Amino acid sequence: MPLFPRFAARRIRAAFADTRVVLIAGPRQAGKTTLAEQIASEEGLAFFTLDNATTREAAQNDPVGFLRGIDRAVIDEIQRASELLLALKESVDSDPRPGRFLLTGSANLMTLPRVADSLAGRMEIVRLLPLAVSEIGGHEKDFFGPAFRGEPPPSGEFLVAEALVETVLKGGYAEAVRRASPSRRQTWHLDYLDAILGRDVQDIAQIEDMARMPQLMALLAEHAGQLVNYSTLGAGIGVSHVTTRKYIAVFENLFLIRTLPPWHSNRLKRLIKTPKLHFLDSGLLASLRGITLEYLRRDRGPFGAILESFVFAELLKLASWSDAARLRFSHFRDKERNEVDIVIEDARGRVVGVEVKASATVTAADFKGLRQLQAACGDKFACGLVLYDHDKTVPFGERLFAAPISVLW
Repeated sequence: MPLFPRFAARRIRAAFADTRVVLIAGPRQAGKTTLAEQIASEEGLAFFTLDNATTREAAQNDPVGFLRGIDRAVIDEIQRASELLLALKESVDSDPRPGRFLLTGSANLMTLPRVADSLAGRMEIVRLLPLAVSEIGGHEKDFFGPAFRGEPPPSGEFLVAEALVETVLKGGYAEAVRRASPSRRQTWHLDYLDAILGRDVQDIAQIEDMARMPQLMALLAEHAGQLVNYSTLGAGIGVSHVTTRKYIAVFENLFLIRTLPPWHSNRLKRLIKTPKLHFLDSGLLASLRGITLEYLRRDRGPFGAILESFVFAELLKLASWSDAARLRFSHFRDKERNEVDIVIEDARGRVVGVEVKASATVTAADFKGLRQLQAACGDKFACGLVLYDHDKTVPFGERLFAAPISVLW
């Protein structure tokens, strides 16, 4: 079975050439192990997976002894034996050559204080999310270069109408993308989520009431693309807002969802300070909601929220291999309900705003939030895009464009 190209591989190899420890972080089934195996073969690295019960037992019970005698290695699914991390620190401090250890992790290890403390300055993290549309098509995309120059990025293969809907509903997990029918993809997505909640949650958190986790995931799917109200969400499953916040943090650490923080500026005083909720795979989101192409033919209403999460995830994937400096993502909304779905800021403070629209028509009114953001940013505003379901790029003012969603691939 042919492998899809992973454009983040270049960044991983570059980091491994000058950094003692490199972590490939992302959800299960995103392709981390396959990529790590390729690099292990190229570099002549030993390969250990902590999904293997015997290997995991050895690493947990005697981490120093486990690493003794290992020169360079891949350690797969490191979150399953976090006891290894202090031993890794000792090993790479005593032998600080670059390229000592390549780790993979299906949880955000940097939220654990002992990880942040032990490997700070010794480890580089490269995110690997499910496949981007450009990776499925095999064409690497530079979105951010043109956007930060104030230009609309060029479009790849145009996907509009039902072709776009089908792409969004498939998502980016290779196993799901390869399945021929929507029902088979939905089965995969739901089985995948059951496996994650049944195994990986306990690796990173002590959860007393596991039965609430699937209930909350289903509830979050209904609120994708909306502002996060922890009290309302908790009330829906009979738990406190504190517990809800804890559970949502677990889902974030497993790369299932992402809360997008609010953008802030000293120039604007009436900004909403609430994060926004997104799923990191639109296929999983659609399956949780039971949304199919046939459903959307009858009622297109739910597609807007799914499309917004899809666009956000695609932008994160493009950022994972971009040559641009580290990017910050947020959303803009003021108390007059002017909003911009996604705000992207680079290290120089330049801002790109992205509004997502599920229809094939754009009007001047769709740029109201982007114009407010433009006024607040002044010279730092690089570009504002309304991405829509069409194949034409249309200027709507200085550095403001309606552009096809296919500018993302």
